[in-house]
Amino acid sequence: MKKYENFYINGAWIMPEGGQNLEVLNPATEQAFATISLGTAADVDAAVSAARRAFTSFSQTSQTERVEMLRAILARYMARYDEFVEAITLEMGAPIRFSRAEQAEAGEGHLKATIKALESFCADERINNTLITHEPVGVCGLITPWNWPINQVACKVAPAIAAGCTMVLKPSEIAPISSMLFAEVMHEAGVPAGVFNLVNGDGPTVGAAISSHEGIDMVSFTGSTRAGVAIAKAAADTVKRVHQELGGKSANIILDDVEFEPTIREALRMGFKNSGQSCNAPSRLLVPAAWMEKTAELAREYVASMVVGDPMDEATQMGPVVSRLQFDKIQTLIARGIEQGAALVAGGLGLPEHLDRGYFVKPTVFSEVTPDMGIARIEIFGPVITIIGYSDDAEAINIANDTVYGLTNYVSSGDIDRARSVARQLRSGMVHINGTPGDYDGAFGGYKQSGNGREWGKFGFADFLEIKSIFGFH
Repeated sequence: MKKYENFYINGAWIMPEGGQNLEVLNPATEQAFATISLGTAADVDAAVSAARRAFTSFSQTSQTERVEMLRAILARYMARYDEFVEAITLEMGAPIRFSRAEQAEAGEGHLKATIKALESFCADERINNTLITHEPVGVCGLITPWNWPINQVACKVAPAIAAGCTMVLKPSEIAPISSMLFAEVMHEAGVPAGVFNLVNGDGPTVGAAISSHEGIDMVSFTGSTRAGVAIAKAAADTVKRVHQELGGKSANIILDDVEFEPTIREALRMGFKNSGQSCNAPSRLLVPAAWMEKTAELAREYVASMVVGDPMDEATQMGPVVSRLQFDKIQTLIARGIEQGAALVAGGLGLPEHLDRGYFVKPTVFSEVTPDMGIARIEIFGPVITIIGYSDDAEAINIANDTVYGLTNYVSSGDIDRARSVARQLRSGMVHINGTPGDYDGAFGGYKQSGNGREWGKFGFADFLEIKSIFGFH
């Protein structure tokens, strides 16, 4: 069993102030494969002090210097790419093929997009006799989740570096190993001491200490809406900036002019990707009401063909969910769907029949779902898709928008103008047309209770920058 019991503070691996350890479980086996230390408020104090000292000089570095630093980080990341792939699969259960193609690839994608954006970024603008300049916001607290661990680390750390900020990272204690590797990459790349610091720990202790710390100027958090609210409240006393990327309940609107079978198959593939553990998962499948029966039948066939099992097997399409807590939550919501009268098309309660251990949830599909059912409104965060019928485009749009969330929606149509019209009427920060994937140069973030602010590319810079007006700057 590997031990990752030190924290990375001020350019060195140091013993934490606290003495409590936590086992990191492989969700496919339910067995521990590593241990980490759980930090305390004193560890956060040490990391913040290092970051504040480093900010004085690092904030004055040039864009060229920061571009070169990001290139060095990228080079070291790519040199250890296979280690990240394996770590992500072990810590959160993503199938190895998926970890390689998308999970670990996200780290590469965000670093490259940030370098590209920084190379063309203009910090200064003249308006009349005024210089408008952008300066780093200061010391940043970065709190990241377990479902896309390196994706969320990279899309926060990279723009913080680009802006000239220093930082304290708290990765999820459930899936922290890839973040520990990332700290090693930062050290190997020559990032100056104190610029990047990592403290492991849980939300109520380390997360709360970061959120309320008077030495932290900005907090960037990705996770549940419930936790996001708590962080915002903890940050309020110090009036620090809070960026939040929170929950979602995405609708996938299939219009009646698509090629039926390939479109539905792609919708199911996307809904089950990452075991449904994505804030932007298209879990509400909206189809013309007349298509309900044939959509359910195709979903039944699709699920029967899925390979669910050992995430280290290259043939596996879907692995486990991340923890017993998540497994139990999903089981409760599946049971609620059955109780409320939704038609269970595939999957259901319990482990897949061929498995006797691990946090494996059966890929589950409900049809005949109405928009008021709990499974159509609550973010399940697991491999559960609800099929909802609609009568016309206007009703589909209303159903999609009838949620407290507003992160992502999807629309498929054989008529691009029709798809664009629907997309413009959806109240979400992002819309994918005809299965088009996200763009690292685009803007990631949502409306309503899905959060505030944006990440990715040049749009990810804003929350890490202050705007200063210098009047009379002739």
